[in-house]
Amino acid sequence: MNMKGHRLVFAALSLFALAVLGFAAVWIGGVNQDEGWYLYAANLVAEGKLPYRDFFYTQGPLMPIVYSAFTFVWESCGILGARIFSLAIGVLGILLAAFFARRLAPADKKNAAALIVFFVLGSNLYHLYYLAIPKTYALASLFVMMGFFLLSFLNKSSFFALLSGVSLAFASGARISLGILLCVVGLWLLVTRRYKDLVAFCIGGFGALALVYGPFLLDEKAFAGLVAAQRYHTSRGGFDPVWTIGSFSRLVRWYLPLFVVAGLGIAKMFSARAQKCSLAGVAAIGFGAVFFVQMLAPFPYEDYQVPVMGLFAASAAVVFVSTFSARREWLQLMLVLGMCWASAFGSPLLEKWTTNGQDRFWTLKKEKFELAQMREVARRIEALDPGGKELLTQDLYLAIESGRKVPDGLEMGPFSILSDEEWKKLISSAPCKIAAFSGYAFAIDPPECKERPVEKQMEYWKMLKEKYNLVDREEMFGQNATTLLLLERKDAKGGK
Repeated sequence: MNMKGHRLVFAALSLFALAVLGFAAVWIGGVNQDEGWYLYAANLVAEGKLPYRDFFYTQGPLMPIVYSAFTFVWESCGILGARIFSLAIGVLGILLAAFFARRLAPADKKNAAALIVFFVLGSNLYHLYYLAIPKTYALASLFVMMGFFLLSFLNKSSFFALLSGVSLAFASGARISLGILLCVVGLWLLVTRRYKDLVAFCIGGFGALALVYGPFLLDEKAFAGLVAAQRYHTSRGGFDPVWTIGSFSRLVRWYLPLFVVAGLGIAKMFSARAQKCSLAGVAAIGFGAVFFVQMLAPFPYEDYQVPVMGLFAASAAVVFVSTFSARREWLQLMLVLGMCWASAFGSPLLEKWTTNGQDRFWTLKKEKFELAQMREVARRIEALDPGGKELLTQDLYLAIESGRKVPDGLEMGPFSILSDEEWKKLISSAPCKIAAFSGYAFAIDPPECKERPVEKQMEYWKMLKEKYNLVDREEMFGQNATTLLLLERKDAKGGK
């Protein structure tokens, strides 16, 4: 088989892996509290409400703004539909990362570089899962990779620099920490004396930033909310080196094949001589800059890095393919694909998604996948309250799945900030016929996100018991498998 035939086989294998692992990420992947309040924020924007001003929101405003145009997806298909939609966006980002690597690689190794990027991202179960759950990652990764892909066309026109600035500004509009990429690219254009491109890049970047953040800066109440959102991030405070080192350790574990590829080609990372190779170095620096900024967070979860892993993958693939002979390309591709498949098959996520740990000698196998379980609970809520529009809950993914709204103030689920007085007023008013409370109920005391004192939690539960009757319960429900209680207001028809 000639080289072209080998590449077609590898492309078919990588597409097969993407389909299988993508299905696993969408349907089997554990539910996450965040996907509920991100989708709920999009619903609120679709109703005409403004982030920061009309409801509390902690990230850049672009994700709920973009997703607000597609609320019909989860209104008709629930979180399953939202996951498919998000994964589609994420896959576009993977494709752009692959094409970006192809643009930068030597002429005889372009296809190999693109395939390697597709291997290390498209055959990575962890990466696909965090692209699938509707957080900011899929949209942010798309804008990041689009921005850098456009930079590879600078030799054609400065207009591409302007578009790149727009795209990277939009990335920071989805996740504020990605704004450092604007600085990295701008500095590179300055150092390389591409003044015309720099001017175009700045026009695009500042113009897009003004478009995204301008309305919130001009609105006094929205600006106050935006500032409060950033204070929310920093209020957890402190620095735990054990947590930070652990976060990096887990990142290496989830992306081990990518780190191996980068390690094998690291010696040539800074040996670039041509403009195209220098852009691979800029991509690597951009990844490093975002990585460093996000690791400064008090609790830097490793999934924060997902939006920039495409930059790391593209730069690693370019330097990796430059280290081997084109005549042995199929062997290197087989090595990388084999590592990726072995890593995906051995992923701890598969065990986490199918079991609830172990009781001494016995493994506790899940009776249903978490998303299927949530869909069933949503049907039970509908049976208790046919055609209902509201649900008293902090589990916003359940509100999304059941197509209901939550009382004002609970837009961020367990991370919503309500004072003691506000909690008591809300509970005593019993605003909804049906309530659903899991182990997250009243447990987190934001913004520090410490555990609320047990005495205070019990006080809220006692007040809730005075207004509601227990009508159903679901064991091992949702994120981290807590008990979910379904409650019915005592004065509701059929209340017990």
